[in-house]
Amino acid sequence: MRLTVRDAATLLHVTEGEILGGIRDGSLPAHRSRERYMLNGVELLEWAGLRGMALSAEMLDALDVSGSLTLAGALAEGGVHHEVPGTDVESVLRAAVERLPLEPGADREYLVQALLAREQMGSTAVGRGIAIPHVRRPLVLDVPRAAVSLCLLAAPVEYGAPDGEPVRAFFLIVSPTVRSHLHLLARLAHVLHDAELHKLVGDAAPAAAIVDRIRLLEDRIASAGGEA
Repeated sequence: MRLTVRDAATLLHVTEGEILGGIRDGSLPAHRSRERYMLNGVELLEWAGLRGMALSAEMLDALDVSGSLTLAGALAEGGVHHEVPGTDVESVLRAAVERLPLEPGADREYLVQALLAREQMGSTAVGRGIAIPHVRRPLVLDVPRAAVSLCLLAAPVEYGAPDGEPVRAFFLIVSPTVRSHLHLLARLAHVLHDAELHKLVGDAAPAAAIVDRIRLLEDRIASAGGEA
């Protein structure tokens, strides 16, 4: 989805000047089209998430992320993995990719390299011990359905987070379509503002407790009008 600077400012409830500031300092990718900036929905979500901006139900709906796909369902599909090993960014990403629900014969090394290349451009840590490793141009994979895997690390890893905290957990998205990737990324950016969810993740709670909390948060989005 392509957005103007005004669209982005309206959806995030910030000034156009703040959006332009992100474009000018290089943190928010934008493309020139007929003398105006155009932004990509995925990149806007990433930029907002890294700055702790809350996403409203209005924004979720405007970014066309409504539908039957839920983050709770995708997490149940991808699993919550405890004690994921690793001592640095590369080793924990490799361990996480090994746990993704991919089809037999999938090129996991290609996915690892794509994720590492993205981290070299800038950390995908969103603060408070959590990262959402992904690429700016979503990788559409040959999987029957979208899934999210939550990896709870055996030991915290330095990840270049904006708040300086080491990462203790991260979410990996596997998606068959760009739309479903955008949907899940938006939902993650929204629910990660919940203090109770952060506590569950930080405490390495059982999978059922984490999935149930996310399901409750998504029900609240629906009640607020975020579903079609």
